[in-house]
Amino acid sequence: SLADHYRVPTGSMLPTVHEGDHVLVNKAAYGLRLPQSHIYLAEFDGPARGDVVVFDSPETGEVLLKRVVGVPGDLVEVREGRMILNGDAVPVDVAGGHVVERIGGTRHDLDLSRGGGPDVGPVTVPPEQYFLLGDNRGNSHDGRFFGFVERSAILGRAVGIFLRDGAPTWQPL
Repeated sequence: SLADHYRVPTGSMLPTVHEGDHVLVNKAAYGLRLPQSHIYLAEFDGPARGDVVVFDSPETGEVLLKRVVGVPGDLVEVREGRMILNGDAVPVDVAGGHVVERIGGTRHDLDLSRGGGPDVGPVTVPPEQYFLLGDNRGNSHDGRFFGFVERSAILGRAVGIFLRDGAPTWQPL
């Protein structure tokens, strides 16, 4: 299929995506696959920094939702929940108690209310792999735990939230 939906099981992407949200996934965003497989028939540009993606967990195989923060060749580091990318701190704005990160041209809120989670790196993202983090940095089981995610395990790009708390909505990601 070219599109799918996904129900978010945890709060690891708060405040951007809430537990129980339903998101629309563009399964053709990065290429066309043989149905029910990880085999590409045609590959397009890979995920970009800032994309929210759905992927198969490298640990359990369950489908997860996280943000791409490191692409192949990037030197990534996380300190107190904040990103250092290729030696430079990723810009953040702090206003009104909100921390807003700007990565890959995308601005999104971070939740650091439970701390920043474990530190990692610096480490270089290998070819054909990606480094993914949750926006709820202190409460996200993400790349800091399971490592890099292969491109073939990324199932598509989440484009927006279409159902929250049982009510139709549209919030682009």
